[in-house]
Amino acid sequence: MKHPLPASPEHLCVLRLSALGDVCNLVPTVRALQRQWPQARITWIIGKAEHSLLAGLSGVEFVVYDKATRLAGMREIWRRLDDTRFDALLHMQQSIRASILSLGLKSRVRIGYDKERAKDWQHLFTQRRLPPHPRAHVLESFMDFARLLGVEDTTPEWNLPIPDGAYQEARRLSGDAPYLLMSPCANPRLRNFRNWSAEGYAAVIEHAWRQHGLATVLSGGASTQEREMGARLRNLCAEGAVIDTIGATSLKGLLALIDRARGVIAPDSGPVHMANALNTPTIGLYATTNPQRAAPYRFQDRVVNRYPDAVRAYLHKEPEEIPWGQRVRHPDAMSLIRVEDVIERLDALLAEPPNEA
Repeated sequence: MKHPLPASPEHLCVLRLSALGDVCNLVPTVRALQRQWPQARITWIIGKAEHSLLAGLSGVEFVVYDKATRLAGMREIWRRLDDTRFDALLHMQQSIRASILSLGLKSRVRIGYDKERAKDWQHLFTQRRLPPHPRAHVLESFMDFARLLGVEDTTPEWNLPIPDGAYQEARRLSGDAPYLLMSPCANPRLRNFRNWSAEGYAAVIEHAWRQHGLATVLSGGASTQEREMGARLRNLCAEGAVIDTIGATSLKGLLALIDRARGVIAPDSGPVHMANALNTPTIGLYATTNPQRAAPYRFQDRVVNRYPDAVRAYLHKEPEEIPWGQRVRHPDAMSLIRVEDVIERLDALLAEPPNEA
């Protein structure tokens, strides 16, 4: 017999630790739950960096798990929540780490993905599973949890909090003139292959500078790969065309920079989803990741999409023949993106009024 779902939950637990882009895509589900049951408490167990991004999200009680603490950190969370029994645990992270963490949480029902979408044996740790939803965008996959609980209004809504201090930080870095924001590097993980070439980025920066009078603010983390990319772009571009803030911003400061930007250009990475959440026009560069699954949700029509070409060139198959969400892990895949395609998207974006783009 299926475990019953709460008709009117009083306390829900969201379990999603990472990553930055994914938690941005999850926020609309939290907002939908809040609209349906405004009196319900929502506890979100979240990663350390992700909490830095979303801290202050209205109506949410965060419990932060630092992955570096491993089992000791899990035990601390279990002790903290020992007296709490949730009406439903929404297990939204397909990882064995999150599943182990879930074992120490008390809930009347544990909800996870259907077997097709579950990974790392997640279905063994849940009692109710989502109905299948083939070929779903990540945001819609998260929203399926709300739908299963009976939520009717699933209109995406974000309202991310950005404190005044973050806007002050952004102005110190960027100045007051209009600018584009470019985040050239995705997470520097092994075999990620999501980054476009420095020469490609530089050509777009030069076009924005010479044709539109817009400087480009570079954003990113403090990794060697990202800092080296920033240095190369400064060397390739005209003086004044680049404002390099790589490794120099807090996550809230990055949100403020994105919120004030005329537009954002980046590969599949956290900043495109942050920009989407803030409704800042976004040009996503996609060749290794399927944009139908993971593009910035509100700006899917602005994506430069070379994923089908990459599938054919490097997997030797048609996109319909491979599993949904499969990545093209080839170092040359992003080279399929052409400068003229990105410039065409950029010119179209800048042709629209800033407040209506």
